[in-house]
Amino acid sequence: MTIDSGTTQTDGQASRGAGRKGFDEVDILWISEGLSCDGDTVSMTASGQPSIEDVVMGLIPGLPKVNLHNKVLSPTMGGEEYLAPFRAAARGEAANPFILVIEGSIPNQNIIEGDGYWTSFGNDETTGEPLPLNWWLDHLGPHAWAVVAAGTCATYGGIHAMAGNPTGAMGLADYLGWDYRSAGGLPIVNVPGCPIQPENFMETLTWVLYHATGAAPPPPLDEMLRPQWLFGRTVHEGCDRAAYYEQADFAKDYNSPKCQVKVGCWGPVVNCNVPKRGWMNGIGGCPNVGGICIGCTMPGFPDAFMPFMDTPPGGGLSSVLIRPYGAFIRRMRGITNAVVNQEPKWRHNEDAVTTGYDPHWRA
Repeated sequence: MTIDSGTTQTDGQASRGAGRKGFDEVDILWISEGLSCDGDTVSMTASGQPSIEDVVMGLIPGLPKVNLHNKVLSPTMGGEEYLAPFRAAARGEAANPFILVIEGSIPNQNIIEGDGYWTSFGNDETTGEPLPLNWWLDHLGPHAWAVVAAGTCATYGGIHAMAGNPTGAMGLADYLGWDYRSAGGLPIVNVPGCPIQPENFMETLTWVLYHATGAAPPPPLDEMLRPQWLFGRTVHEGCDRAAYYEQADFAKDYNSPKCQVKVGCWGPVVNCNVPKRGWMNGIGGCPNVGGICIGCTMPGFPDAFMPFMDTPPGGGLSSVLIRPYGAFIRRMRGITNAVVNQEPKWRHNEDAVTTGYDPHWRA
């Protein structure tokens, strides 16, 4: 049942606890005015399982009606018409419970000392001055039923937060607090990626929407607030090239199909499912198409993974230690491969059937 305009979300949650199953209608307020390239929005439109179109058009069984407010996909002409639901939500007057999606790093306005702004979204209705992203977070954060950070910039700061940046950029949890809880009782849901893998984000958003209806529990998150089922394994564990690592068979250049650890791949220590999931329609993914993993889903990105093309510190040691084992295993497998690549001798076109039956285990 949809919350009526003017009814607080806290009241709605209390009512749900008294027998209501959840919400029938939810707004998604998507702000990409963080320090960003808008690449996460563009990437999200490539999802097919589910697609954003299917969610908005109500084609996914069991989801609430979804009203998406995203500047790239908005049917409005922009301006005040587009800003209206954001302004209402900031006043605590949202017509429906809303999920706040933030794209882009959060700059530190404190270091400007009130003189100017790093990035803004709309203007103050009284003064006409630009409203910084931080103002919107301060006013929308307390009212949001759920908050989702889309992409590594929004989750952990990303490129804009690297050492030496002048903006003091940070991730959403660094700004709102790692102990932040939304009006729906949820922590921030971080979906990292530079940009997000399309299905990773839409699958997570769909889970949050099912939770809003009361049909699913909260999404399980790890200590860095990432969905556990998506980021619980490393790139290496799902990589098509992992067997080459086991056999100590390493690429020496980027044209090789072998393990790329020695040419700069951080896959063994990076939490990401892209090699298994692919990028679009199950196709692609960095190591799958010859690209090294540079750790773009990780909180330490990019500083902890630079310079990108150098062998990771642990890669040199691990590749040396595994070399004797890998060489032996590769040789033994080669011998076995040669044996099983031959047909048994009893398969012939002669005048007697020889089955090859040999009960050698009997006395």
